[in-house]
Amino acid sequence: MPLKNKTTLEIDLSALAHNYKILRAETSPKTKFMAVVKANAYGSDSIQIAKKLEDLGVDYFAVAYALEGEVLRAHGIQKPILVLHPQRDQLDEILKLNLEPTIYSFKGLEEVIAYSQNQRVPIHIKVNTGLNRLGFKPSELDSVIELLKMNPSIDLKSVYSHLIASEDSQSKAICQGQIAAFNKSVERFKKAGITIPLRHMTNTSGILNYKEAHFEMVRSGIGLYGFANGTYDSHLKPIGSLKTVISKINQLSKGEGVGYNSGFVADKAMRVATLPIGHADGITRIYSKGKAAVWIHNQPAEILGNVCMDMIMVNVTSIECQEGDEVILFDQTHSACEFAEGAGTISYELITAIGPRVNRIVKQ
Repeated sequence: MPLKNKTTLEIDLSALAHNYKILRAETSPKTKFMAVVKANAYGSDSIQIAKKLEDLGVDYFAVAYALEGEVLRAHGIQKPILVLHPQRDQLDEILKLNLEPTIYSFKGLEEVIAYSQNQRVPIHIKVNTGLNRLGFKPSELDSVIELLKMNPSIDLKSVYSHLIASEDSQSKAICQGQIAAFNKSVERFKKAGITIPLRHMTNTSGILNYKEAHFEMVRSGIGLYGFANGTYDSHLKPIGSLKTVISKINQLSKGEGVGYNSGFVADKAMRVATLPIGHADGITRIYSKGKAAVWIHNQPAEILGNVCMDMIMVNVTSIECQEGDEVILFDQTHSACEFAEGAGTISYELITAIGPRVNRIVKQ
């Protein structure tokens, strides 16, 4: 039997199902649901998450790159899969795997047109309404429309865009402006006689905050990260917990240092616990020197000194604990957002960085 790491990421599929049902209830029964499972379902387990969501009835999946779609297909996922950011020279593989590429540039559109001379090619058109990453600007759409009309073998599956800050109430005017720009863009397709089967624009917080933009489909990164920070809705549950154990407890005298370069020096007698998790596991050096804390017996223990490759050291001077005791980095009570904020980052970056040697435990 293989050895298992004491550091574990617990993934609760019942919480995932709960959140899916909550979000589904926010939409019309006719509105389709696209689950975004890119980046290993935001650092969790894309295969287990996708299988559960397929059983629950999601209509579409989305991944960032074709390789992620290939993994899902290899594990039996049958629903349509949108590739959000297909790379050049991947169209052969994408079509063989029955994946559907986003087209966001004229170069990509030209490549699809070349393929469509011999076979029907499903595509999704992305419109840039202000996020300024990928997509055609509204001023470019007339040329896009003309190319689509000239090449009827291209099978347009959807036209979509992405809100800039749908979770931020201070950005409401900006998001509403994006929705208006998207609606105008869609009208240009319609006036040209091009049918758009699906429109989609809202992400998770957009589902809750911009119902006028649900259209025919909504999107949600409903994997582990989505509700770890507790900022979306009180009815949604955190899906994942990152836990480890105490490996060693050291007694320090005043003036003794902790870790590489003595990143912390004790100003009094202290107890310091060493934990088997480090920057190779996703707890990067930005959390060094007190910028985050773990929880031991429901008490915070601040990270001391520099995060190491495989270990962190925390202050347990005032905590009754011993080697082998459980340590929580984030869970249903202590959010990933809280852990990340002290280091000036976000929960998404924290969770997607969790390394492969961290043991994943999936709870049904």
